[in-house]
Amino acid sequence: MKVVVVGNGMVGSRLVTELCASAEPGAAALDITVLGAEDHAPYNRVLLSEVVAGAYDVAAIDLPGVVDPRVGVWAGVCAVAVDRAAQVVVDSTGGRHRYDALVLATGAAARVPELPGLRRDDAALTPPPALTPTGLGCDAAGAAASPLPGLLAPRSDSAGLVPGAHVLRTIDDAREIVAASVNARHVVVLGAGVLGVEVAVGLAGRVGPDAVVHLVHPRGLMNAQLDAAASEVAADAVARLGVHVRTNVGAAAVVLHDGRVTGVVLDDGTQLPADLLVVTVGTLPETTLARGAGLDVDRGVVVGPDLATLRDHRVYAVGDCAQPPDGGSGLVGQGWDQARRLARTLAERAGALAVTPAGPRPEASDGVPGDDCSCGPVDDSSVVKVKGRGVDIVAMGVSGSARPPACGAHPRRTVRLSDPDAVRHLEVVVQGGRVVGATCVGGGAVAADLVAAFTRGTPAPRDPAQLLVRAVGPVGGSAETPVRIPDRATICRCNGVTKGDLVQAWADGSRTVEDVARTTRATTGCGGCKAPVCGILDWLRAAEPARSAPAAPTAPAAAERGEVVRSDSRS
Repeated sequence: MKVVVVGNGMVGSRLVTELCASAEPGAAALDITVLGAEDHAPYNRVLLSEVVAGAYDVAAIDLPGVVDPRVGVWAGVCAVAVDRAAQVVVDSTGGRHRYDALVLATGAAARVPELPGLRRDDAALTPPPALTPTGLGCDAAGAAASPLPGLLAPRSDSAGLVPGAHVLRTIDDAREIVAASVNARHVVVLGAGVLGVEVAVGLAGRVGPDAVVHLVHPRGLMNAQLDAAASEVAADAVARLGVHVRTNVGAAAVVLHDGRVTGVVLDDGTQLPADLLVVTVGTLPETTLARGAGLDVDRGVVVGPDLATLRDHRVYAVGDCAQPPDGGSGLVGQGWDQARRLARTLAERAGALAVTPAGPRPEASDGVPGDDCSCGPVDDSSVVKVKGRGVDIVAMGVSGSARPPACGAHPRRTVRLSDPDAVRHLEVVVQGGRVVGATCVGGGAVAADLVAAFTRGTPAPRDPAQLLVRAVGPVGGSAETPVRIPDRATICRCNGVTKGDLVQAWADGSRTVEDVARTTRATTGCGGCKAPVCGILDWLRAAEPARSAPAAPTAPAAAERGEVVRSDSRS
């Protein structure tokens, strides 16, 4: 079965990896073609802000590649049209790729606001190419034209912006921002979501004390994850790291001199000098290819629970470009979970060796769960942790200002501990006897315990306040005591790696974080699990002499002598 994957980013490459590793009988018959718009091997896009901050080198964020005779990767080649009737994808070189199954993993593009002075005049005036009936842009001679507007092309996403202005979506964007920061003395970051905070803090550490970094946002800091009180404390924490935070005020225009950025005018009339402007105001799902193919598109490519598009069951969408029934979180964990599920579906389909007529996708038999109870299964991939030097902000589940209504059958309890003078704000939400949400600014070890309680679904104490005061009642064992963590506990949420998986990787010879990343993929997602992974490796290293002894002591005897004993999956 021929599978064409459009997109070689974090989700597209993961799908290919899962397909090649599938144990389904049909996996051996797969013929996979990957069209990757960027002229790079797959890399961890989540860590681009860390590249800007100088915490990672560009080469350090590469993802493990797949070397398999069933896979052909076309790097720097983007898809420009889909002919669903002929089951063919046309690429930017004029190549035609037939498919039995097509997967759109086109991701998202950086959103660029309509701000006077931000775009190059020539880019704003360039008309889009005409579309043929198949959706392919062509020039007057009938040759394949440039990629359609909005498609990820082998270029920086900052193309089209005036010199001095950048977005951060690709590895080339990161390189350009790093190069521009060398001589920057006035930096303005527009947008204070997670990425904006990470970029501002990273640049403040990179450009040095003589430079000024402003962070501008029309609402509260990280308003999607934090409520007003938490946002104020977070803004204070970021300010103490050398960032001038300006919230509840937006940008009105970009000031140019000789066509280059020299400042930003705010809507309160203030003008900020700027020789480096970074725009981090969100992303837009890349749906141009799907629209041209006549597929249903809302904010993203509309798919069913099986990730197939509504009009054509041979075409699927995963990752940031997809709009599943339960909505898109924008987090890589959701995309990787979709890749795992779709890989299984495609491998099973290849094994069935049954070709069904093209047409509307049949309705999924299981449908969408109709239970609106907010006590339902917790999406443990919804943990958001800000990365960066000195930043300690974590939010998960029920948090922020916009919260789902409480379930009438199970009352919700919310406990807050706000200590703004110490730059600390903690909140935990308990419902149905477990933690369903939490917000931690300056939470330290308490935040680690709350993440553990949230992701593991451990029973909450009768008094939820105990969850916020670590000395009174830590959650199911401290995050710093690996011996008390059950083997089934998930350590890397992005990749679903448990403590047991890490212990097995150690037993198989993995001794470093890099080794573990290669064998289990732990730490290759958002990077937030690196500290606990290192802690477990240190624990295993310390316990190695006891493990290699000819006769291991029994658990009670070892405990009496204070030795570390491995917990099993029943703990």
